[in-house]
Amino acid sequence: MMSDNTRGALLMMASMAAFTLNDTLMKALAGEVPLFQLLVLRGVVTTLFTGALAWRMGALHWRVRRGDAVLIALRMLAEIGAAYFFLTALFNMPIANVTAILQSLPLIVTLAAALLFSEPLGWRRITAILVGLVGVMLIVRPGAEGFSIYSLYALIAVAFVTLRDLVTRRLSAAVPSMLVTFSTALAVTAFFSVGSIGTEWVALDTRAALLTLGASAMVICGYMFSVLVMRVGEISFVAPFRYTGLIWALVLGWFVFGEWPRPLTLIGAAIVVSSGIFMLYREGQLARARAREKKRTA
Repeated sequence: MMSDNTRGALLMMASMAAFTLNDTLMKALAGEVPLFQLLVLRGVVTTLFTGALAWRMGALHWRVRRGDAVLIALRMLAEIGAAYFFLTALFNMPIANVTAILQSLPLIVTLAAALLFSEPLGWRRITAILVGLVGVMLIVRPGAEGFSIYSLYALIAVAFVTLRDLVTRRLSAAVPSMLVTFSTALAVTAFFSVGSIGTEWVALDTRAALLTLGASAMVICGYMFSVLVMRVGEISFVAPFRYTGLIWALVLGWFVFGEWPRPLTLIGAAIVVSSGIFMLYREGQLARARAREKKRTA
């Protein structure tokens, strides 16, 4: 029988594959369909699905505390910013480069949580974060020939996703996850619907329509798998499998777009991934130590 850890690892890899396939399908429409139109069309499908699922789970209620309501609103704004800056970078950069920059997210979130919420952070994890940031700089290479403003867009997207994740941490346990997911999807769709008023929409041919539907399906699958993965297996074992998204990005970037990162970019990506895996391993060690200590004192 399959163990919980194996099931969790497979779900994590499936989640990363779905999100990367969504990115690939969206990038395939770059220059063909306006960004805001794509976000609205994908958002409508995602909102309808998450809304139906939230309703079925009994999560569609607005009985939340004022503090949680403020956090949900802030999370909506963070998701809007992340969607715009990430997809703009994705449309103008190799998919593997953007994905590699996004792999720094666990490092940035851990550092931000330590600075803002005074969460404990030892010297080993601080070192891993600093080394990982060096890897990010190798990918972005500010000041180097070929440096693009869209590399900064990718970094801004990381900042918005960091804000989103930090806000999510502060939500009380009484707030249903599906309510947060649905409200965020609805807000993103509404925002880009208003923003697209000044954009000339284009008629979708069969290919564009199928790619848009495919991207919507992949986003939904990614969300569902990412929720399921938190319910099985040990986090310290499952979490490192999130980096398989970079492998998908390398393969799909080469196969679909004929893109292959420069050696320095690959070195930077390897540093970021190695730092992230070490930090997750260290967090697992500390969690087990705390559990043993709690057991002894119980």
